[in-house]
Amino acid sequence: MEDSNIDIRADIPLLENVIYLDAASTTPTPKPVVNAMCDYFNNYNSNTGRGAYRIAVKSTNEFEGARSKISKFIGCKPSEIIFTKNTTEAINLVANGLNFKKGDSIIVPNIEHHSNFIPWLNLKKKGIDLNIINADKYGVIDSADVEAAVDNNTKLITTTHISNAIGSVQPINEIAKIADENNILYHIDAAQSAGHIMFDVKKIKADFVSFPGHKGLFGPVGTGFLYCDEKSVEKLKPMNLGGGTVTNVIGGSFEFEDVPARFEGGTQNIAGVIGLGAAVDYLKNIGIDKVEKHSKKLTSQLFQEINSIDNTIIYGNPENIYGIVSFNIDGVNAHDIAKILDELKNICVRSGHHCAIPAIRHMGSYELGGSVRTSVHYYNTSEEIQIFGETLREISKFFGD
Repeated sequence: MEDSNIDIRADIPLLENVIYLDAASTTPTPKPVVNAMCDYFNNYNSNTGRGAYRIAVKSTNEFEGARSKISKFIGCKPSEIIFTKNTTEAINLVANGLNFKKGDSIIVPNIEHHSNFIPWLNLKKKGIDLNIINADKYGVIDSADVEAAVDNNTKLITTTHISNAIGSVQPINEIAKIADENNILYHIDAAQSAGHIMFDVKKIKADFVSFPGHKGLFGPVGTGFLYCDEKSVEKLKPMNLGGGTVTNVIGGSFEFEDVPARFEGGTQNIAGVIGLGAAVDYLKNIGIDKVEKHSKKLTSQLFQEINSIDNTIIYGNPENIYGIVSFNIDGVNAHDIAKILDELKNICVRSGHHCAIPAIRHMGSYELGGSVRTSVHYYNTSEEIQIFGETLREISKFFGD
């Protein structure tokens, strides 16, 4: 193999048995991350918080140490990181924690993952207006359309960074500028960009950014976090009250803990968060610049392999997709293609609507059962992409006969 990532493949035993092209769904967890979690379970398995005994102190320090690692990685303060179990929970915290009033308006594109669409759509029951912006034929939002949609009632703009269904990269910096100039809150769904490309929340100037732990960051499933800018946090009310969220209870009243503790009610996924901290270390050791360069190369190779097959339909602009390439074979159900790839060569790809039915409808692939989605990370190789292309070509010929 000519790829420079052989060393990390040894850290991911799963890759010995399959060609894994489903990073957009979840990324296999490297051994150092698993080892960090096992260390917690084997040597200091105790709750965080106010325990005075040594292993409880260590548990708390390791948990908060992970918060510090993450904050440095995305360019913010530790207090601006709120742990959640996934991106979806982070987005729902913003949607339900802000004090929207009847008549307020929210701008959202039509290509979002359901997790960045349904929570906002649900607010219509409270009289909140949803201003839905249509993407172009390549699945990209025009920032001029966002600006044109802003009015006196607009309270928040929410967009994905990279579409999970198409791989299209959105102009988040331009949209952030529009939000800033109009004193509007801005939320970004970074599920498909975190850990894949450099992401500095302060440079982007978003108020809220929702992150998963288990995708590009190499962390375990059941982890995620919300970045909440310290200037916007007082606008957000906690939604999960109880243990760890208050400093005092007197009679019929209580006092909230400082941020972020007030948002992290109950026992957290301690091992998972510690694992996520180890994952950030792991990713930093690789170098995010190397990850980005490698993934761009493989994204281009994937697109070329698929596009060279006559009866394929491929989505997105090859100059503006990253990490994800979605396609169909004309007239063939997407699930059938995915099953055959698995049966023939142990190739793991995602098929269906990708929890993004509006995006699938927009791209015209709903009637084909959605699309087949390939997605890469640093552990993938050019050789794997070649094997995928050769196998897809065989499948295409079978259905073309």
